[in-house]
Amino acid sequence: MSLAPAQLFPEFVANALGIGGVLGEVVGALIAAFLVGNVMLTFTGVAGPWAKRKITAAFTDRIAVNRIGPFGLLIIPAAAVQLLAKELIIPEGADRPSYDLAPIVLPASALLGFAVIPMGNLGPINVQLADPEVGFALVFAFASIASVSLVMAGYASNNKYSLLGGLRAVAQNLAYEIPLIVTAMSVVVFAGTLQTSGIVAAQQEALVTLGGITIPSWYAFVNPFAFLLFLTANMAEIGRNPFDIPEAPTEIVAGYQTEYSSAYFVLFYLGEFLHIFLGGAILTMAFLGGASGPGPESIGFVWFVVKIWAFFLFTQWCRAAMPRFRIDQLIEVGWKGMLVLSFANLVLTAVLVGVTV
Repeated sequence: MSLAPAQLFPEFVANALGIGGVLGEVVGALIAAFLVGNVMLTFTGVAGPWAKRKITAAFTDRIAVNRIGPFGLLIIPAAAVQLLAKELIIPEGADRPSYDLAPIVLPASALLGFAVIPMGNLGPINVQLADPEVGFALVFAFASIASVSLVMAGYASNNKYSLLGGLRAVAQNLAYEIPLIVTAMSVVVFAGTLQTSGIVAAQQEALVTLGGITIPSWYAFVNPFAFLLFLTANMAEIGRNPFDIPEAPTEIVAGYQTEYSSAYFVLFYLGEFLHIFLGGAILTMAFLGGASGPGPESIGFVWFVVKIWAFFLFTQWCRAAMPRFRIDQLIEVGWKGMLVLSFANLVLTAVLVGVTV
């Protein structure tokens, strides 16, 4: 069956199965979401136990995992079995509803964010689950639910270090989520839409051609200052070095996740890496032209994957090379630096667009 590349993934699935109407929409959405979710979970399964260790080892002149399977790849199932086989220890005095829900909310918020991300074409399939008119706002709303999970975990654990980790998470997200969203609004001013597919489409024209090389109008090239602001705030949102304050091991053991073990710890670990890939997906969509790249449009999903893995590599480079801020330094940079610069960027972008359009 030949289907238009612009057709969303759930519609493609429903048509391929020959199911129409409301039933087709529901079945198509569930199957498409299941497939996309499993792809992202697979990326996370590779990144956490294996890729993170190999990349950090390369930066620090070590070998890392290489004994279990070819290139050490079998460490992935081995680590899963090891962690899941551990005893689940519930601390005395824990608030069970919050304690049990916190590890579920964190990965769920990241997976929800991927629902509106345009991931490009894979053959005749447009790998996007939904394309609402306010999709860009929705993805930030979904991602911000992660803060609730960290506060729940810190409060429910009945541990002062966990509580400090949860409070640090709130302070950090307040300090950096506002600059993140304000900087993202400059992208909306350029694109003229909150629809994620529209933001990607606005970056497809050529910006300039130099010596036969065409530079695309990706917003990272159009407004590199906004790109750097967004990248910095994004790193703080996902809690990677130098912004991993909510779980700083040298100060508060492991912060909000100190009292978690077994499957619950795995879910936190999973959620952390899912949010790294979601952060890379948002950055790719807003500043790096989405799934665009050399070659036919039908392989756009491949370029999308390359870009989010490149962002993951960048986060691991920061983890290996940069010391973390103190909590007071982190808050000061967020409120006194990032916030002011993000509003200045938004005003200048509005003036520039108003003059040129």
